Amino acid sequence: MTAAVQSGSGAVAAVDLGATSGRVIIGHVGPDTLEATTVGRFANDPVATPDGLHWNLLGLYGAALTGLREAFRVAPAIASIGVDSWAVDYGLLRDGRLVGTPFHYRDARTERGVTAVHECLPHAELYTRNGLQFLPFNTLYQLGAESADLLAFADTALLVPDLIGFWLTGQARAELTNASTTGLVRGGDATWDDELIASLGLPRGIFPALIAPGEGLGALLPEVAASLGAGASAGVTAVGSHDTASAVVAVPMHAESAAYISCGTWGLVGVEVERPVLTGEALAANFTNEGGVDGRTRLLRNVMGLWVLSETVRGWERQGHPIDLPTLLDSASEVDAASVPVFDVDDPRFMPPGDMPARIDAWCAEHGVAAPRTRPEYARSIVESLAQAFADTARQAGGIGGVDVKTIHIVGGGSLNRLLCQRTADRAGLPVLAGPVEATALGNLLVQARAAGFVGGSLESLRDLVARTHRPTRYTPRAD
Repeated sequence: MTAAVQSGSGAVAAVDLGATSGRVIIGHVGPDTLEATTVGRFANDPVATPDGLHWNLLGLYGAALTGLREAFRVAPAIASIGVDSWAVDYGLLRDGRLVGTPFHYRDARTERGVTAVHECLPHAELYTRNGLQFLPFNTLYQLGAESADLLAFADTALLVPDLIGFWLTGQARAELTNASTTGLVRGGDATWDDELIASLGLPRGIFPALIAPGEGLGALLPEVAASLGAGASAGVTAVGSHDTASAVVAVPMHAESAAYISCGTWGLVGVEVERPVLTGEALAANFTNEGGVDGRTRLLRNVMGLWVLSETVRGWERQGHPIDLPTLLDSASEVDAASVPVFDVDDPRFMPPGDMPARIDAWCAEHGVAAPRTRPEYARSIVESLAQAFADTARQAGGIGGVDVKTIHIVGGGSLNRLLCQRTADRAGLPVLAGPVEATALGNLLVQARAAGFVGGSLESLRDLVARTHRPTRYTPRAD
């Protein structure tokens, strides 16, 4: 299929907040055009305080505004802004003012939230309602760790992209794809699960009305528009505000025969299906059912992703050993794959920040295998372990979702890692198509552009436009 021909093209802007960095990107989109230009890039560094690990949301918002000012300077006719970010984390508000600083999902407080929630409802029962894999940082567990007094004081809870949208427009809504990651939305129904919310003792009033991707959130507040140099007609459009939902929009795939891996800090590995899969097999395999654009379901599992490699590199650099990642990966590619261990990247020990090589050593000691010795060997071990996890999970996703997986698409930053892409193809025995790198931003831009009338058609039409303008790199499986 091809994108429906429209009478013109236009400009939109994406605010894309990742777990380690954020960007502001201008998109020029038309029937045969999909161009993305980054005009702002900034770090996203968590802040540790005596009460835990937090996001610097005010700093991120300020950096996003700086990027948007540049965007409107470069392209004054920008029609709308879309915001996406990581999932599950939220801010509490009272009378429009932020109450405290939002916690980071890697903060240890979530442990007590899991206990509190499962005392009310075990995970198996929760799964029949929300279809989510067990992750200790899911929003309902974080809310279970909050004090009752604080929840009673707040009048609104907004996930990160919804909070940014509120600051831009004054409108408090909950975008559906991200709301589906909270564990508090009824699987497949696109509604808050009022019964579950009541069972967990959470105040129903803090959860705002839901909004679907492609709907207009609202016009920019006058003072915001003036600050940005935006026109009076510019506003915010809801997109797949969970960054993975936006990324999957821009996977140039045929859903009936492909698996996807949105690979960055996390590796989100799965298939696209029409309805949630709530079978015992899906529960046992810890697969999640999250909302997608146009009512699709993302049947996937979180794999630890490039976090293990990036945290390893950060640790070496903190020890005074500067690392050039491309050079490290080139050296790792020379290491014999059979000489390094393949470890379980999803072992909980690899979740928090810290000394990853020491944790790999400990895992190897517990399992009676030889640990890596050199930096290239550690890097090769991490890549081999990720590739095996990706291959296994893609196969399993296809089996559970009824998708005959013949191709694996890798998008996001991980698509630039040639060794990882090739070894995923090798271990899966399937071709890997890598790219686009900026899938999250492209999906964000495409949903806005369709809402503005710059392009039209189905999700498949949007993916066809991606395929025609951003050719993926093909990795053919090799026999080891």
